[in-house]
Amino acid sequence: MTKTYDYIIIGGGSAGSVLANRLSADPENSVLVLEAGRSDYAWDLLIQMPAALPFPAGKSLYDWKYLSDPEPYMNGRRIKHARGKVLGGSSSINGMIYQRGNPMDYERWGADEGMGEWDYAHCLPYFKRLENALGSENDDEFRGHEGPLKLERGPAKNPLFQAFFNAAVEAGYTKTPDVNGFRQEGFGPFDKHVYKGRRLSASRAFLHPAMKRKNLEVQTRAFVASVDFNGTKAEGVTYKRNGKMHTVKAGEVILSGGAINSPKLLQLSGVGDAKHLRSLGIEPVVDLPGVGENLQDHLETYIQYGCPEPVSMQPNLKKRKMPWIGLQWILGRKGPAATNHFEGGGFVRSNELVDYPNLMFHFLPVAVRYDGQKAETEHGFQVHVGPMYSDARGSLKIRSKDPKEHPSMVYNYLSTEQDRREWVEAVRISREIMAQPAMKKYNSGEISPGPSVQTDEEILEWVAEDAETALHPSCTAKMGPASDPMAVVDPQSMKVHGLDNVRVVDASAMPYVTNGNIHAPVLMLAEKAADLILGKKPMEPEHADYYRHGVHPADAGTVN
Repeated sequence: MTKTYDYIIIGGGSAGSVLANRLSADPENSVLVLEAGRSDYAWDLLIQMPAALPFPAGKSLYDWKYLSDPEPYMNGRRIKHARGKVLGGSSSINGMIYQRGNPMDYERWGADEGMGEWDYAHCLPYFKRLENALGSENDDEFRGHEGPLKLERGPAKNPLFQAFFNAAVEAGYTKTPDVNGFRQEGFGPFDKHVYKGRRLSASRAFLHPAMKRKNLEVQTRAFVASVDFNGTKAEGVTYKRNGKMHTVKAGEVILSGGAINSPKLLQLSGVGDAKHLRSLGIEPVVDLPGVGENLQDHLETYIQYGCPEPVSMQPNLKKRKMPWIGLQWILGRKGPAATNHFEGGGFVRSNELVDYPNLMFHFLPVAVRYDGQKAETEHGFQVHVGPMYSDARGSLKIRSKDPKEHPSMVYNYLSTEQDRREWVEAVRISREIMAQPAMKKYNSGEISPGPSVQTDEEILEWVAEDAETALHPSCTAKMGPASDPMAVVDPQSMKVHGLDNVRVVDASAMPYVTNGNIHAPVLMLAEKAADLILGKKPMEPEHADYYRHGVHPADAGTVN
C-alpha cells in the first residue's frame, strides 16, 4: 500500500530542515523528508569540527561534486561547485559564516512586481525568529535572541584581525559592531553558526530537535528521481533507496534541494522550457522557461601575504600538529579546531555608482585555499574578496532523462562590463588596505597574485585563471508574478506557476543573490515560507531604521 503524507520535503538541507521543523510542529501534519545523502552523524569529525571544513568538499560522501561547463570568460576553466550531500546540506560543509546581506538587498527584492511583502521590513522579523545572536544581546531592534540557531561573534582576537580592521580605517573605511545589525557597511567581527566549539548546521539547529515527533519521518540516502503528476497536479514522488524504487503520495511536494538540484528535478519531471525538454524526450507538464535560468553566484579570489611575525595560524597546517589539535577539540571542544577562522571581514562600496556595499572581504589569519592547499610560507594571512551583486547571469539545463547525470551549468563569470570593473576595484582596494601602516609590521609581501600583476588586464587575467566560486548558487527558480515569463515561484505562496501542490523553497527562489554568504537568507526564506504554506498570517513587518550611505553619519558604529 502506498503511504500518503501531507507534506513531502525533497532535501534535508538548510531550507528543508527549517520547513521540517515548522510544518511538523502541528501534530496533525504528517511530514516526510527525503535526503539523498547520508546522516550528519554526531561522531563525524569532518562535519562537526569547525576547522575541518576543507575536508568534506570534493568527497563524494558529503559533496555532490558539481562542475560548471567551460566558462567562456574564464579561459574555458570548469569551476568546481561543492554542494552538501548530507543532512544539513551545504550548512554541514560550508564555512559557517552567518550574514543576512544588506537591508537594501531586500528592498531590491520588494521593488519588483508582486514582491512587496519580501522587502526588508517583512523579512526582518523572520531573521529574528530563527536566530539567537549571542554577540548582540542588547540589540532587540535588529537581532533575535530566542531562535534555534545560536550564533557566536568573532571573536577575531588574533592581532592580525585587529591590524586588518585598523588598516581599513586608515584606508578611509569604517568599523561596524555588527554587519547583521544597523550597519553592514564597514569592517568588524562576523557571526558564525558555531556553538561551544562545534558546527551548528541547519539540521542540528532545526531538524534534529524535531525528529522525536511521531509525525515527522526523515529518510536518508533517498534519491528522488521525479515528481509524479496527474496532469498539472503533483500526487507524490518516486525515489530510490536501498537499491529499490519507492513511490509515496503527498498532499504537497516541496522542493528544497538547492539552486542546482531543485531546477534539475523540475526539468526531469517535465517542468521547464518545453522545447528543451522535448529535445530530451521528456513530455512537458507545463512550459516554464525560467526554470534553470537567472543563475547567479559569487566569485572570489584569495589575496595572500607572508607575515614576518609569528602570529598567524599557518603552523597549525603542519601535519605533525594536527593530532594534538584534533585531541584538544575531542576532549574539550577547544583550540584551533573549534573555530571556522572566518571571524571577521567587511563590506565596502567600491565606487560612487552603488548605493550599498558591492564588495565583501573575509579575512583569515592563515594563507590557505578552501580545499586545504596552503601557501608556501612559515606565517601568512589572506583576504577573500569579490563582487556581491554582479549583473552576470547564467543558466542550468539537464543533459538527459537520466536523474544521475549532472546538469549543464554556465555561470558566465566576468561576462559583463560591471563585473570586470568591480573585480579590478576589488583587487585594488584589497591592496590599498594591506598597504596601510597598521599592516606594515605584519606584511612581508604579497604571495598571490604577486607584484607582477598590476594593470587592469593583468588583474582580470589572474582572476580568470585563479578565482573560485564562493559557493552561493541561487535564483534558478525565481519568485515573481505569473505575468513575468521568467518567474517560476509565486511570492505569495511559494507555489510553482501553472502547477498544483508543488512549491519551491530554497536558494532557487531568490530573485537576486544577496551581498554576503547566502545561508542566512535561505533560512529566513524558509521561515517565511513555512507560514505561507501553513496559511498562517505572516509576521508583522518591522520598520527598523538601517544604515544608508548619505543618510546616516559616516561614523555610526565602532569596534574595539
